[in-house]
Amino acid sequence: MSGFVEKPEPQQVPGLVHLHTGKVRDLYRNEAGDLVMVASDRISAYDWVLPTEIPDKGRVLTRLSLWWFERLADLVPNHVLSSELPPGAPADWEGRTLVCRSLSMVPVECVARGYLTGSGLAEYRESRTVCGLALPEGLSDGSELPAPIFTPATKAAVGDHDENVSYEEVARQVGAETAAQLRQLTLAVYGRARDIARDRGIILADTKFEFGFDEDGRLVVGDEVLTPDSSRFWPADQWTPGRAQPSYDKQYVRDWLTSPASGWDRRSEQPPPALPDDVVAATRAKYLEAYELLTGTSWS
Repeated sequence: MSGFVEKPEPQQVPGLVHLHTGKVRDLYRNEAGDLVMVASDRISAYDWVLPTEIPDKGRVLTRLSLWWFERLADLVPNHVLSSELPPGAPADWEGRTLVCRSLSMVPVECVARGYLTGSGLAEYRESRTVCGLALPEGLSDGSELPAPIFTPATKAAVGDHDENVSYEEVARQVGAETAAQLRQLTLAVYGRARDIARDRGIILADTKFEFGFDEDGRLVVGDEVLTPDSSRFWPADQWTPGRAQPSYDKQYVRDWLTSPASGWDRRSEQPPPALPDDVVAATRAKYLEAYELLTGTSWS
């Protein structure tokens, strides 16, 4: 069992209909039929949405996604219509809200990996494959792959595990043409972002995207892109294969939760505890550092 430690009540806003509360975002529909996506400061780990928030996290995710959308626009269209605050919205939605076109979402997490870690590493250790793709012998935690690979997963509900699947399974579910488009776009966007990050001293180890079809039948990237929530960012000058890498993401939270200090047993059905102040502060600092290094601008 997992999910929210305590699911928040959605805020009621005149002119907006609440549709969904996700791990991080709350989704509404406005009177024009567009989606209003609000990034909260919630943080999830090990399929649990934790009881402690990370200040400014929602604004970091929103601002960083907008920065990336601009740099990817020639490769793939995105769903953003406006970052203006909807009329009557609470003041604390400022900087964390996007008005987006409604898409018919493809039920696939489109993951690109340039380095071996996480669930990909676990599968490799068992079978020398990731999502059915054969990889060379001798790779270890943090190894760079011979070339980036597309390793899709089925999109899970809150509290469930995303499940890695083969490309052939994606083609069976969504059709061969759509599967080919998803793979091509995912690897193209990863390649562009990897190069941009590398120029800033950051390794983009892996990342995931969500795509949907717009009214004209075009594949459009939605949700968020290339943030510390959806990507693994590593400092390039500290990269050493064969061990867990330092990172600019929520790995700090995961490490604390699985340490003796938390007193939490991940294998139990008990929800995780609240995060201590020092872990909150350090995690916030990681998110801000990622934003500042990638964009070259200071957080304010």
